[in-house]
Amino acid sequence: MTRYRSECWIYMYGDYSMSRRGFSRGRRMVTYESRMGSAFDPVSIPHFWQAYGSTADGRSVDRWKAQHERSSVKIDDNTVMRCNWVDLKIAQNSKDHHTDQFECSTYWEDDKYQRQDPYLILRRGQAFVVDLQMDKPFNKEMHDLKLCFEYGKFPKPGKGTSVSFHVSAKDRPKEWGAEIVSVVGNTITVSIITPPDCLIGKWDMRVDTAVKLNDGSTRLFRYFFPKQFYVLFNPWCKDDQVYMPDTKLLNEYVLNDVGKIYAGTSKQIGSKPWNFGQFEDFVLDCSLLVLEKSGLALSARGNPVQIARKISAFTNSPDDNGILMGNWSGNYEGGTRPTKWVGSVAILQEYWKRKRPVKYGQCWVFSGVVTTICRCLGIPCRPVTNFVSAHDSDGTISIDDYFDMDGNLLEEFCEDSIWNFHVWNDVWMARPDLPSGCGGWQAIDATPQELSDGVYCAGPCSLNAIKAGQVYLPYDGPFIFAEVNADRVRHRRRNDGTWDRYFMKASVGQKISTKKPLVTAVDSFSRWKKEDPDREDITEQYKFKEGTSEERAATLAANLKSTRRDLYDRNTDGDDVKFEWEDKDFITVGSSFDVALVMTNKAKEERKVEITLKAAVVYYTGVIKSFVKGDKFEITLAAGEKGKKVTMSVTPDDYLDELVDHANFKTTVIAKVDETNQIFMEDDDFMLRPPPLEFEFLGKKNEIKTLTPFKLKVGFTNPLPIPLTRCMFIVEGPGLQKPMEYQLMDVGPGKRAEQTISLTPKTAGNKQVIVSFDCYQPCDVTGMFPVTVKG
Repeated sequence: MTRYRSECWIYMYGDYSMSRRGFSRGRRMVTYESRMGSAFDPVSIPHFWQAYGSTADGRSVDRWKAQHERSSVKIDDNTVMRCNWVDLKIAQNSKDHHTDQFECSTYWEDDKYQRQDPYLILRRGQAFVVDLQMDKPFNKEMHDLKLCFEYGKFPKPGKGTSVSFHVSAKDRPKEWGAEIVSVVGNTITVSIITPPDCLIGKWDMRVDTAVKLNDGSTRLFRYFFPKQFYVLFNPWCKDDQVYMPDTKLLNEYVLNDVGKIYAGTSKQIGSKPWNFGQFEDFVLDCSLLVLEKSGLALSARGNPVQIARKISAFTNSPDDNGILMGNWSGNYEGGTRPTKWVGSVAILQEYWKRKRPVKYGQCWVFSGVVTTICRCLGIPCRPVTNFVSAHDSDGTISIDDYFDMDGNLLEEFCEDSIWNFHVWNDVWMARPDLPSGCGGWQAIDATPQELSDGVYCAGPCSLNAIKAGQVYLPYDGPFIFAEVNADRVRHRRRNDGTWDRYFMKASVGQKISTKKPLVTAVDSFSRWKKEDPDREDITEQYKFKEGTSEERAATLAANLKSTRRDLYDRNTDGDDVKFEWEDKDFITVGSSFDVALVMTNKAKEERKVEITLKAAVVYYTGVIKSFVKGDKFEITLAAGEKGKKVTMSVTPDDYLDELVDHANFKTTVIAKVDETNQIFMEDDDFMLRPPPLEFEFLGKKNEIKTLTPFKLKVGFTNPLPIPLTRCMFIVEGPGLQKPMEYQLMDVGPGKRAEQTISLTPKTAGNKQVIVSFDCYQPCDVTGMFPVTVKG
């Protein structure tokens, strides 16, 4: 039961329209009670007032001061009804509103975690119940009950930030309203409903009780709730703009506080465990701070389209000193290596404390933080990974690369790039600002890549619009369309200065992935699987199948806005030599590997082929760090010959000194068929797999209980021929462990890195322990271990 004593009561007669932040000029009768409830005589305050007590958010408020005179009107105390305390029914309302997982709305049972002041957290468009404990029974013939709600520092009725209404049984659809559910003794149970477009954030509440006297005057007592309450989006409410019809999916897209973010390459898809932690103690206030510091107008704070756009902008830091600073240089001095993060909690905690950008993040980190903020505020959200992701910097909806005859990249011509993978977010909402059919999933991207309206942000952009090629619809359609559907054009400069041109049509936007909803890990987490049962392929939500009439129509529609419409009329029917990369199995970092190209001659004559193969270490953004191996071949293919293969071997000595995070490689081939001048210029991205993180439960797994410590041992074997230095394990998990670091000694070649960790669950249910290993050398070792905690 949540009770609050009255901080102050004000007693007036006549017109009693009044804000909590001041009175209009005039002559009114006022009395108030001390915190202990002792009453004072009525006084007249003819000039000015200052508030008495304290406001809901803890700000100090001065006591009323005034010159006053005795009133000639005497009050019969038997007619006056005052509120002694209020039961906000936080436990009941939190459960009904799907907010009972928020730590700040919960009581803990032991002294270590005891919270004296839980907050009421509600979802808009849904009723909640409070009990008003009065000092005498309610008499509807004599007493009048009125509720007032205010938002922001300067609430105004005309801006939707100040509302007041009488408690009534009258139905008020889609508006603020309240009705008396029951009156038992001195307790009035009131059901209050917020509108489905209510502003998101903290609200103040007060209760006015008035009594009509025989002389015709009205006597008012005003009670200020000493705490604010929160209102969030409500995807369970049919009238809310973020309503999701399949409410079962909300267990994933709003309520799941742990998940996976996919990474790697299109042929070697791995994943990173991520602690979204949207219910952690400070995360709600930090998420609302984003709206405050982003400059979003109060009147727009009920609009999920505008809020999602501000979240995508303020999660990065270039424009507004937002939450996270990006860094793709490979030098992370003065901050945290992006691969070290395994959750949003530590990032938001640091930002909440320092109010300065946290160093450093890359695309999956930005996406993880966006997921946390959106789910915290009640916007359904999922992280999305696009493999072979285009970054179109010039609006052509094509990605152009330039090479010389030897296959060397001509960087002075290259402005676009292809990322091995890129992670952004989808948010679910209706789009009344767009044509019919554009609601549902909307793409937003917080990674600072290109300016949109002068700010580094992207979206929200309708997936249905992207799929149809309707790139002119807001926001940022051309850029997002290009990420998943751009053509790749490769240009080779001949010795005479002219250019060969080669089209890679089916390259960009492969295996677009997110975690499958309603799937819970049942065993220790393996990041690298041939077929991950948790992965959902959502490529067809972004684009039609390659080569279909729908896909061609969408591409042509998009390119009406392109500067390179000439690209989409081409013919390659004369090519008679087929080239294919040989797929690589998962290869552990520190091992040798082969680069193999397979050829088939479909002609009835032999073909001579000149081939240049190169292998390079690259950042996951596609930027080449260094070439580590190259070779040239001259091959003769007999008529109809199939499966002819050329191979180039790469050893650890070739690449170890150049290795970067994710251990990404790019192999490039430039081939020319002498007889036909057929050109083949393709590349293949792959990565070397980090060693798996192993978990050992110390004790009986079925005996994990709340507030009772349990232990895990984590470890892996160093696969590199060099020692790992500056080593540490990072451990976290919602409801289990705040982010914690364990320092280790150096780990020699072939040696084990191990650590025993102790965790104390605060709440019952299915939990995930997330562990990451970090060291000075490039490293990306993470894992997740599921546990079930009993109450």
